[in-house]
Amino acid sequence: MNKITIIAGARPNFIKIAPIIHSILEAKSNMVAIDYRLIHTGQHYDNNMSGSFFEELEIPTPHNNLECGGGTQAEQTANIMVAFEKELLAYPADVVLVVGDVTSTMACAIVAQKLHTKVAHVEAGIRSGDWTMPEEINRLVTDSITNYFFTTSHTANQHLKSSGISYDKIYFVGNTMIDTLLKQRPNFKQPEIWKTLNLSRKSYAVITLHRPSNVDEEYKLKAIIDEIINHSGEMPLLFPMHPRTAAIFELLNIKHSRLHPIAPLSYLEFNYLVERSKVVITDSGGITEETTVMGVPCMTLRDNTERPETITEGTNELIGTDPKSIAPSFKKLLSGQWKVGKTPELWDGKTAKRIVNLLTKL
Repeated sequence: MNKITIIAGARPNFIKIAPIIHSILEAKSNMVAIDYRLIHTGQHYDNNMSGSFFEELEIPTPHNNLECGGGTQAEQTANIMVAFEKELLAYPADVVLVVGDVTSTMACAIVAQKLHTKVAHVEAGIRSGDWTMPEEINRLVTDSITNYFFTTSHTANQHLKSSGISYDKIYFVGNTMIDTLLKQRPNFKQPEIWKTLNLSRKSYAVITLHRPSNVDEEYKLKAIIDEIINHSGEMPLLFPMHPRTAAIFELLNIKHSRLHPIAPLSYLEFNYLVERSKVVITDSGGITEETTVMGVPCMTLRDNTERPETITEGTNELIGTDPKSIAPSFKKLLSGQWKVGKTPELWDGKTAKRIVNLLTKL
């Protein structure tokens, strides 16, 4: 029996592991000798991580919640390591599967290796080159002690090869976040704001901002919002707000008839809005993957990205963190000059099946 312990610590992790669990359960039903144990480290407390989130994405209840939220980066890493060591000693596994690049990913990979348990990293090899991002440190450390590398792109493969990883450990499988997106696309749910504002397709913009470089300094956030308002024509601007952003936004007292700050949305409601929007303005990495697959123009307010395929192949443009870059980007969009992207290779909804098939053989 192949025993897989799956780690998730934040909302994006669960979106990525949902299809892997579904594929393991399908394999089990076909008499394949594989089973899993799902561990929620409790790293992120998120109001939208309620029971309904698990029901929406058909994720079984985690077998254990380590409840390691809060604290500094170091405190959280230490707390997760202490708690997960107890978990893995009590329930040994053949492989610990970690996803993405949050603190839980790195912490649990370290614990697994110290207990002589193999590590599989889903979304291995992605790099921004920006060591000021905690996520970049997590990626580098995790990939330095991983046994099986499951990658989303040829660029990620190349990063791993350049760092000395042998070819036979790298498995180009695609993107499990897109497995979830394609499976749930028919289930996208219209949020209340759609009717309240009488919205229609391709007539509005969606904004998401949460990175400290964009939201922690009041003048910077104000400059970004002002530029978006001034150059977005007559579009309603829907701004589902991360709590960290909301706290700073409140101090700015920005009011405009087209700007609509709203509470965070569920996965199905948020993607309903994204799929029908004219453009998304974001500093998130995962959203750029989703807009690429849905063919929605995307402006990324960052100076680097760990997902370059969303730019080279998709609908995303990296416009930087200078608010002055917003005006020319809207000019390009509103004049119909935005590029038409394509879906990257193997982002086809079958990634989790490929991963589980490999795990049963490895």
